[in-house]
Amino acid sequence: MKESILDVLLYLFEHYFTEDADILRDRDSLQNGLLQAGFSPAEISKAFDWLDGLAEQRPQAATRRADGPTRVYFGPELDKLDVECRGFLLFLEQHGVLDADQRELVLDRAMALDQDDLDLDDLKWVVLMVLFNQPGSEAAYAWMETQMFADEPEPVH
Repeated sequence: MKESILDVLLYLFEHYFTEDADILRDRDSLQNGLLQAGFSPAEISKAFDWLDGLAEQRPQAATRRADGPTRVYFGPELDKLDVECRGFLLFLEQHGVLDADQRELVLDRAMALDQDDLDLDDLKWVVLMVLFNQPGSEAAYAWMETQMFADEPEPVH
C-alpha cells in the first residue's frame, strides 16, 4: 500500500481526533492503531513530525489580525499549490475563515507534506486540521467541516 503523510493524518483525524482528545497524548496507542491499520512506521513517524510542527506553530489568539498583508506565492509554493488552491486560501482569508497567521500555518503544513502537488480536496483537509488545532477557531472549523461534508457547500456571506 502506497500511503502518504496526508493519508495517515486523515486516518488519525477521522478516527481519533474528533472522538477523544486524551488519546492524542498517548502516541504509543495511536502508533499501534496506525500499524494495525496498515500504515508503515516511516509514514507514521512523518505524520507525528507533521503534527508536532503544527503544535509548535500554534499562534496565540491575541496576535491574530484579520487584515493581513496580501500573500505573494513563490517557487515551490507555486509548484505545489495550483491556482485553485491559492484562490481558495484567498477566499477563506477574505471571508474571515482564516486570518493571515492561520493562512501561513496552512501553507507551512501544506508544504511539509511529502507530495509534489496538492489538489483542492487535500488542501481543504489541511485547513480543517489547522483550524481544529487553533484556539478560538471553533466557528471557522464548523463552517469548514460543513463545506467538506455537505453535498452542496454553503457560500460564506
